[in-house]
Amino acid sequence: MEDPQSKEPAGEAVAPALLESPRPEGGEEPPRPSPEVRSRPAPGCWRQLPRPQSALGTPFFSGVPQKVQLCALGPQPLPRCPAPWLYPRETQQCKFDGQETKGSKFITSSASDFSDPVYKEIAITNGCINRMSKEELRAKLSEFKLETRGVKDVLKKRLKNYYKKQKLMLKESNFADSYYDYICIIDFEATCEEGNPPEFVHEIIEFPVVLLNTHTLEIEDTFQQYVRPEINTQLSDFCISLTGITQDQVDRADTFPQVLKKVIDWMKLKELGTKYKYSLLTDGSWDMSKFLNIQCQLSRLKYPPFAKKWINIRKSYGNFYKVPRSQTKLTIMLEKLGMDYDGRPHCGLDDSKNIARIAVRMLQDGCELRINEKMHAGQLMSVSSSLPIEGTPPPQMPHFRK
Repeated sequence: MEDPQSKEPAGEAVAPALLESPRPEGGEEPPRPSPEVRSRPAPGCWRQLPRPQSALGTPFFSGVPQKVQLCALGPQPLPRCPAPWLYPRETQQCKFDGQETKGSKFITSSASDFSDPVYKEIAITNGCINRMSKEELRAKLSEFKLETRGVKDVLKKRLKNYYKKQKLMLKESNFADSYYDYICIIDFEATCEEGNPPEFVHEIIEFPVVLLNTHTLEIEDTFQQYVRPEINTQLSDFCISLTGITQDQVDRADTFPQVLKKVIDWMKLKELGTKYKYSLLTDGSWDMSKFLNIQCQLSRLKYPPFAKKWINIRKSYGNFYKVPRSQTKLTIMLEKLGMDYDGRPHCGLDDSKNIARIAVRMLQDGCELRINEKMHAGQLMSVSSSLPIEGTPPPQMPHFRK
């Protein structure tokens, strides 16, 4: 169910732009290095460089000794681009794996900046990808038989991760052995009123589950049950219009404990948590931290242990594609990935299927969807991405509260 929660902004810190060096008097342009040959430091050539001056003529780092810096005394040609297949522009020769092609000019880093040569190749390739136009990105993705829909930033991320996978095939193989076999997508629908007054008690009225196979990247099965509310038994006109759930459907439905038991039995039949490693996934934090938490209290159930950790796909999407939280709503994520919503919005099962489509595209683009939120002592907490990937425990029916 759509929620108004705020998400942590996902992005990288941007360094302030460097001040340009002042031009010589008379307006003459300072000499530039040859466009075909850039300077590289020669071994053993050192010189004390002047300290940078501010606009007022004072050093930027007043009182701090300026380090001796390396400067070039002789020009040396740059090494060629390690991934010529990425950049078709005819400006400069690039060479990779014994093949030559035309490529864009780029700036390399010293080999000492990388712990392994493969990461140097990946970093340089990323620079080439960043300089490609949207049409070039689509052409290259099409050449590799990859999805070509999406905004430019998404296309760049997709191509970068494809190349990274090719270079780190062994690492990816080891990762696949420890990753989830299945992801269960859940998107509750709950009772509501227009304006959602703070005193209103939300009760779950639809419990959908979509079972996504991470190996085939296909929806393997679905579960859907309506739930009879026990506090606000009559659905508001606003709720009926928003969710499409009718009063007759909830009147004929089971109570939440009965439906939860059916969900758990269904998950056990799929051998989740026993034979297969799995995780839950939601569109935001509220499904688990609010709706399920409140519903368990209303039904006098303890919070189910298997639902204490989950993947918040909004947070994963924002961090992976480096977009602000305002661009992590369901319809916007679909749009940015070049997809349209399929089904009826605010139908729990249709919402879950569309969330699964986003998850599939992110996995195809190289995203490591992993648990990033949990409930601890009744409070919502983040889970560090540096922790090992752990599967969700086998589903068990929680005990009733005393």
